[in-house]
Amino acid sequence: MSQTNIKLLEHFSNDFAQLLETEYGYNVVVKVGNQNFKLHSLVLYQRSSFFRKELSTASKKNNIIELTLTHTSVESFKILIKYIYTGTITFEGVEPSTIFDLLVPSNKLGLAELVEYIQSYIIDKKASWLRLKFTQVYSASFQENSFKALQTFCTDILAKHPNLIFDSENFTSIQENALITLLKRDDLQMEESEIWDKVIQWGKEQTPNLPSDLEQWNNENFLALKTALEKCIPLIRYFQMPGKDIAIKVKPYRQILESNLWDDITLKIMAPGISVSSTILPARKKISVQLPVREVHFVNPSSIINDEHFAEISSWIDRRPSKYEITEIPHKFNLLLRGSRDGFTCEIFHRLCDNIPECNWMLYSGFGPVFAGSFYMKYDDRRWHYYHHNINYEKRLRSDDPNLFIDEFEVFQVLKG
Repeated sequence: MSQTNIKLLEHFSNDFAQLLETEYGYNVVVKVGNQNFKLHSLVLYQRSSFFRKELSTASKKNNIIELTLTHTSVESFKILIKYIYTGTITFEGVEPSTIFDLLVPSNKLGLAELVEYIQSYIIDKKASWLRLKFTQVYSASFQENSFKALQTFCTDILAKHPNLIFDSENFTSIQENALITLLKRDDLQMEESEIWDKVIQWGKEQTPNLPSDLEQWNNENFLALKTALEKCIPLIRYFQMPGKDIAIKVKPYRQILESNLWDDITLKIMAPGISVSSTILPARKKISVQLPVREVHFVNPSSIINDEHFAEISSWIDRRPSKYEITEIPHKFNLLLRGSRDGFTCEIFHRLCDNIPECNWMLYSGFGPVFAGSFYMKYDDRRWHYYHHNINYEKRLRSDDPNLFIDEFEVFQVLKG
């Protein structure tokens, strides 16, 4: 495209930007949150398949069409409506989280080309952030079929590091299509019997009212689990599992398998060279190539402090003059105790934290949500230490009760990665 054409397009885009700003001749009011946007039906109809459908059935009030959007925030809609009017968008200086949050509303509005561009941009330019927020990104990427690029990005990582999702607290809440995509991978780096365990765990979570004791299951219980795992069962590589794992892990659930499949599995164990009618999937490929550990994912185990705090703490530990980037955090923080989860008593503290190497506990308190400079308390070697530096406040801020009440505290084991 010639420079002349580019300049003409810039003028054209700027003219429509002014139309958006001046609201001249508007005939549509779109309500997003608590804000009203005065827009033009001709532009919306031509640029968005969503608005095309809505405008064709909407009624007018005083010659104005009123629409309400609930699938986007005001911040996201401001960016998207400017793109709709001008055909331009820039992410310079925009937070990765804001860019990512544009995906769903862009898809809802039918802006297919923008959905593709956003995925390409954040994968190419913000990959470290995607890894940092991996669980969130992975879950969101399978909510819409349009997010194929993100799905591929996530499954490529998970194939090499399946523990990122299989060992997460949110594993059983992932979408079925996400699990299926992962099970189809020939390069999934996990033992087949462990994959089976996780699939059963996921299936049970999707099947309410199953007895916790397998001995109490009836035919209806097994049928319910079989239905929940209908699309996952054929993707397990049964014929690549050792006979011991088949006997211990698969046999108790043999009722969820087709009878001919179970017969073929047992036949292959007894006579490996014999032919069977069931499809035999190949063994998964073992690979040695791994992503750099620091770039994969820092798992934040805390409900009190964020990733930036952990980066700062790691810098203190290593006595660095400058703070680590989040993607550079070299330490692993194992959560041993959380007050709201495990309890606040001394007995619980000693039971969970005594004799743990590299265990450090510190409670910071003051007039801030997490850290403050007025005082702190520390415990080590069964002794309490209390420090107070009366430098921040000259006068008392509390007069009703001199005691300090703890809302939450956490204990971590800090290990060098």
